[in-house]
Amino acid sequence: MLLRLLDDAVTAAHPRGCLVPELPPPPAGRLIILGAGKAGASMAAVAERHYREAHGLGPDRLLGQAVARHGYGEPAGLIAVVEAGHPVPDQAGIDATRRSLALAASAGPDDLVLVLLSGGGSANWIAPAGDLTLAEKQGITKALLRSGAAIDEINCVRKHLSRIKGGRLALAARKAGKLLTLAISDVPRDDPAVIASGPTVPDPSTLAEARAICERRGIPLPPAAAALLADPANESPKPGDPLFARSEYRIIARPIDALRAAAAAAQEAGYEPVMLGADLEGEAREVAAEHAALARRMAAEGRRVALISGGELTVTIRGEGQGGPNQEYMLAMAVALDGAPGIAGLSADTDGTDGGRGEATDPAGAIVDETTLARAAALGLDPRASLAENDSTPFFDRLGDLVRPGPTRTNVNDCRIILVG
Repeated sequence: MLLRLLDDAVTAAHPRGCLVPELPPPPAGRLIILGAGKAGASMAAVAERHYREAHGLGPDRLLGQAVARHGYGEPAGLIAVVEAGHPVPDQAGIDATRRSLALAASAGPDDLVLVLLSGGGSANWIAPAGDLTLAEKQGITKALLRSGAAIDEINCVRKHLSRIKGGRLALAARKAGKLLTLAISDVPRDDPAVIASGPTVPDPSTLAEARAICERRGIPLPPAAAALLADPANESPKPGDPLFARSEYRIIARPIDALRAAAAAAQEAGYEPVMLGADLEGEAREVAAEHAALARRMAAEGRRVALISGGELTVTIRGEGQGGPNQEYMLAMAVALDGAPGIAGLSADTDGTDGGRGEATDPAGAIVDETTLARAAALGLDPRASLAENDSTPFFDRLGDLVRPGPTRTNVNDCRIILVG
């Protein structure tokens, strides 16, 4: 049941179902498609097929490039597809970003630049500014991830160390007749300035905020990065800039869309859906304890409910283990439930991978039920010790309770479902 609910959530946010109705008519000139993120290739494939089959566009008018996380690519006809690093960027991402910027800059007044964005685009579109090297930017990204920084903090720093983020792609496409961005949101409150670090929208964040985040999180900065964050000329385009006069931005799928699909399926199965919010943030183990307490109370009341939530939880690394926020949430949930009867839960990232080694084969999350701790004890597993070491993946792997859908080629953040009764 839990896996079916997750599948319904993911399906509701896939480009196959939500993109085509939002696609504009082709322009008089060229249509330049630029995609990035975990859904970058799948969005490009859907759009390319639509324009080629429904409008008869050929290679003289239809071109572009999509960059997706390694393992998330798929053929997109006339649109070139590149796989690149995530969450830590790589040289493939740099080369693809330079090509994307060049394509945007080539657009003229009869051309439409169609940007297809999704979560993961921040790492896939990587173009270090100034004298910053890829290795240095990789080091900064790793340090931010290990610090437990929230996604908006990570993106604020990324924007001010980039040639494409924070409105700078719009700057490159400034001669185009129109710039349209269609986005699948993976961030709390669906803020366009945060999705893939807002390459086509004004950036409200500032250099001063980026410096403060690095200081607060204890992020060591190489001289090139420190120079960029101290240079007023490196500030990103801000709201009100005429640069954005011919630019439009639409979100075509949101985290709440996926959660509503899961809620509808749960209701059909006889559960009362209780939405806890699509934008939850906080430390994974702490949120898990709160949700476990709520589930226990509802079980004591004899209610048959589905507690559903989304958002992006964080993990402050304390140990040397392997895992991700969804798996850590479920491990902490198992500890907090302590075998309480009639309660089972799932937490998974809708993109198909949760933390781990940054590979497409990483698990998306995990499942727990009233037998989890007893089965763990029979195998000699100590859930509290695993939690202390941030070592949730081996724990659930031994139990056979990892969720492994593989790359879903969409991304609307995490999906957590707890069934009570």
